[in-house]
This record gives sequence, structure tokens and C-alpha cells, in this order.
Amino acid sequence: MKIIHITRHTAARVILRHKQRHLAVHNAEATVRRIIADVQEAGDSAVRRWTKKLDQVELKSFWVSEEEINRAVKSMPASYSRSLRHAMTNILRFHKAQLRTNRTFTTREGAQLGFRFVPVERVGIYIPGGKAAYPSTVLMNVIPAKVAGVREIIIASPPSSSGSVHPAVLGAAGFLGIRRILRIGGAQAIAALAFGTKTVPKVDVITGPGNIYVATAKKLVFGTVGIDSIAGPSEIAILADASANPTFIAVDLIAQAEHDSSAVAIAVTTSESMANAISREIRKLSKATPRRLAVQQSLSNNGFIVIADSLESAIQFINELAPEHLEVMTKQPERVAERIRNAGAIFIGRYSPVALGDYWAGPNHVLPTNGTARFASPLSVWTFMKMQSVLKFSRTALKGAAHDVTMFALQEGFFAHADSVNIRLKA
Repeated sequence: MKIIHITRHTAARVILRHKQRHLAVHNAEATVRRIIADVQEAGDSAVRRWTKKLDQVELKSFWVSEEEINRAVKSMPASYSRSLRHAMTNILRFHKAQLRTNRTFTTREGAQLGFRFVPVERVGIYIPGGKAAYPSTVLMNVIPAKVAGVREIIIASPPSSSGSVHPAVLGAAGFLGIRRILRIGGAQAIAALAFGTKTVPKVDVITGPGNIYVATAKKLVFGTVGIDSIAGPSEIAILADASANPTFIAVDLIAQAEHDSSAVAIAVTTSESMANAISREIRKLSKATPRRLAVQQSLSNNGFIVIADSLESAIQFINELAPEHLEVMTKQPERVAERIRNAGAIFIGRYSPVALGDYWAGPNHVLPTNGTARFASPLSVWTFMKMQSVLKFSRTALKGAAHDVTMFALQEGFFAHADSVNIRLKA
């Protein structure tokens, strides 16, 4: 991995160069627009046609059968089922804590004002296929939707060459009681969920990660449906001082890099000797990892070690980078973590690896990427809910508000707005 020296004056330039290299424009939008338009016009036949072209699969049925789901649940090893249940319990507990109650209060004029929270009716959850299976992503998307009270949850996941959805995905979905699973993927799945077809019902919100075509499709259908985010490659930044363990840092960087060759892994330290130790450990450990090709490509293309001239510069760098995952391994990690404004999830101390958050601890692992942690939040119960404002005025309360409302309406030139108040009072 490259080693880069920064000061508080050069941090922004380093981040800009990194993002310009890493976020190179991918020529996906024209293709995705064509797929979306085709699905809007031709519905199911377009979904079948694009699935055959892109996945080399002839779809007879879009829906996974109840028998396939039950078989996947029964085939899970008992030890894995127990781990799945433990993770489910932790994730459920964390997301239940996010719920808030409706509220109503009365103003001194006698008006009743309030707000209430209601779930969306139907959601589509995209679970990637391809190189790996992601049962943890099933849990992280389905559980908050269930906690929110969503009436209907539909999963879409791309088919294998045999036309089946990965049994690990089916098993996790079946374990959570999900029986509506589509064997379609890519931009055609996002378009079908967003606009509806004869077979696929139109949803209100689409969540879940995917490749550049899925991310672009979500971006293009936003407004027709809600989305969680436009997810980019997975990222980690590790902030460490001379007290950290370089082996822990190296293995966590490798763990992030093994996602795929586009993953981003960055270490930020105030110690040159620590930077050199991390580099040595990475060279040693990466040779032994089974996914070493992806790891080596990721670390070579997108990974680097930053040596900051002070802890202040290191913290500034992290806040400007706004990483998806941040690990803090310093002498006083809690105090450092308090100064981090921009990160999707913060893992404090040497015994808090990202893997805990990926699978088991409870907080959601669907996090803002590509610097969007400056303004975006992790997937949560609120992704699947909306807030409604509620107003109830009596005649007396309306009379108390009439003058001020009329003044605003006349100032803005909306005379019927003023009439809508005054006619009621004259009636």
C-alpha cells in the first residue's frame, strides 16, 4: 500500500485525488435508461428478455416457490441457524429502540397539532448475487422493515445459471418469514419493482445494495419510489496512533478489501513507525488469505496509508473523507470518536472490528458510502416510515389565526387562501 504524508493544509487535496481516481464515471446510465424504458413499456417480457441477455437464464417463473424456500431453511446447519437467531435478536433489539411515538399537543389558541408515524405499504429489497451470498443483508433490510410495520416485503435477487436464488439468501429470508422472493436481478429488477408489471407489484421503497447497474437504476427511479441510498463500493478507514496493534489494523484492512477489487481500505496514523508496521503486516497476511487476488487489487488500486503530522490533522482528514466504516484505535478512542462528525458507523477500540457490525452486533450494516456520511444516515426503521403532520382547529382557534394567515396570503398574492379562512368565519 502507498504511504502518504499529510498536514491539515494538504488533507483535502489527498481526498480529492482519491475520489477522482476511485469514482471514475462508469458508462452505465445509457444502458440502464434503456432497460428501465423497456420494462416500463413491455413489462414481464422485457424482464425475461434482459434476464436472458445479462444472466443467461430463461425464466419460467419469476417467483421462488414455497417449496424452494422451505428446503433452504431446512438445509441450514443447526449451528448456523443458532447464529442467525442470535444476530436476528440483536438486530431486532437495536431497531426497536429507534421507534418513536405519535404526539399531539394543544396550542394556547385551542388548536390541536401533532405528528404521527406510519409505515409504507410495500417495499422491495434487493439482495445481490454473483460472487458471494449475502444472508446478512437479508437480515439488515428485512428486520427494520418488519419493525416499522411494513405490510408487504418483497425480495429480489439475481438467479444463478440454473435459475435458482442462492440457498443462503432463501434460508435467511425464510427464517424471517419472507415468502415473496423474485428470481430477478439487475436494473430490470429495480425497474419492475419501481413501476410494476403484470407479475411484479409496484413498491413504495426499494432498499439494498448492488452493482453499478443496480445503483444507477435506483438513482433513476428515485422519485417514483423512495430508496435507501445510492451505494458505492465498501469502505473502511482506521484511525490509529502509536499505541495500536498493527496486526489488528492490517487484518481489518484486508477484511474490507476482500469484498471486491473496488473496495476502499485506508489507514490514518500519526506514527511513521506504525505506518511501516501496518504495511509489513499487510504484505504478510494478504499472501495467506483465500481471496488474495481481490485483496491485492483493492489495496493496490484503492488502498493507502496516511501519516498525519498531528492527531488534529488525522481527525480533520477523517471528517473530510466521511468513510462508511471508521475504526478508532488510539489511546483514548472514546474521546477521539466524539470528535468524528462524518462516518457511517464508528467502531471504538481494538476489540471492535467491522465484522461485528457486518453480521451480528445490531446496528445496521447498510451505510452511506462515497463521502455521503456528511449528510446521510445508515438504513433504519425510518427508511420504511414516513411522518404525517396533523392539524385540527376549532372556530375559535381559526378566528385567532385569521389575521396573520390573511396577511401572509395577501403578501404572496394568493387571495383565495385568505378567502378560505374568512368565508368560514362569516358563515
